[in-house]
Amino acid sequence: MSSIYTPFFKNINIVNSIKNMNDRTLMVIKWIFEIALIIILSFMYYLNQPVNSPKVIYIPEGSISKIITQLHNKNYNVSKLDTFLLRIIGSPQSGWINIGTTLNSRGDFLYKLTTAKAALQSITLIPGETTYIFFDQLAQQLKLDRDILQKEYELQSSWPEGAFVPNTYMLPIGITEKMVIKILLKESLSQMMNVSQKIFGTYNEKRWFHFVTVASIIQKESASIKEMPLVSSVIQNRIKKGMKLQMDGTLNYGKYSHVKVTSSMIKEDKSTYNTYLYGGIPPAPVCNVSFDAIRAAIFPAESNHLYFMKSKNGSHDFACNYSTHLTNIKRATK
Repeated sequence: MSSIYTPFFKNINIVNSIKNMNDRTLMVIKWIFEIALIIILSFMYYLNQPVNSPKVIYIPEGSISKIITQLHNKNYNVSKLDTFLLRIIGSPQSGWINIGTTLNSRGDFLYKLTTAKAALQSITLIPGETTYIFFDQLAQQLKLDRDILQKEYELQSSWPEGAFVPNTYMLPIGITEKMVIKILLKESLSQMMNVSQKIFGTYNEKRWFHFVTVASIIQKESASIKEMPLVSSVIQNRIKKGMKLQMDGTLNYGKYSHVKVTSSMIKEDKSTYNTYLYGGIPPAPVCNVSFDAIRAAIFPAESNHLYFMKSKNGSHDFACNYSTHLTNIKRATK
C-alpha cells in the first residue's frame, strides 16, 4: 500500500513546497514594495518640507558637500541628505543666485541651486564721494531702502566715513541692504589690508585710517594724481607749524559733498570737519578715497609749500609764503 500512495504524497509535498515558496516570494515582493513605497513617500515628504532663505544668496565654489556644509553653517535648513539629492539633481551654480522667494519647498530650493542665477548690477563709487551720497546712489540703482542702508552701515562699520574703497562693484539685484553693506565693507577691508601689508608689512586700523583721513582731504582738494603728494606736503607743513589747515574740501562732507563752500558756510559750520575752526585733521575721513590719495598721504612730497590755489586751467599754484599766495589768488580771479 505504501508503494501505491507514496508518489501521490510526494506530489502533494512538492505542490505544498512550491506553494510555500510562492507565498514567501510574494511576501518578500510585498515587503520590498512596502519598503520602496515608504522610502518614496519619505522622500516626497522630505522634498516638500519648507526651506527659508533670502531671495538672493551666494553659493561658494567647491564640492557639493562643501557647499551644503557652508549653507548649513549659515543656518539654512539643509542636511547631508541634500548632498546626495544634489548629486542626482545636478551641481549647484557658484556665485549669486536668485531663489525668487523667501519660502520654498526643499525640492524647489535644491533645484534652484542648480539652475538659478541672479542678475547683476554694476555700481561705481568714484574717489572723493561721500558715503551719504553713495547710499543715495545705491538705493536708487538697486531699489533699496536708504535709511536701512545707513543703519546697517552704522552697525557694521567702525568709521562714519572712508570705509569703502572706490571701485566698480557687481551686486545682485534683489540683495538685502544688510548684505550689500557686508559685501562692500568686506571687499574694501580686504583691499586696504592688502595695500597696507605691502607698504607697512602689517595692518593697523587706527594708523591706517589716520592716513585715510589725510588722504580724504587730499582727494577733496585735488583729483590730480600728480599734485596729490604736493597737497599732502602742504597739509604736513601747516600741521608742523601749528597752522590750521583752512581747506574748503573738508566742508564737503556727508550730504554737502557737492555743495560750493562759501564764506557763510565756513562761519556757520561748527562740525569737527571745519578746518577753519579746528586745528589738525578731522577725527574721521571726509570721503571715500583712492589708493593714490592714500599713498600721497603716506609719502608726501618734500617741499616748503604752505598754500595752494586753483588756477584758471584747473591745476594748482603752490606757494611757500602768503604774499605769493595772494598773487596767485589775484591771477586766478582776474
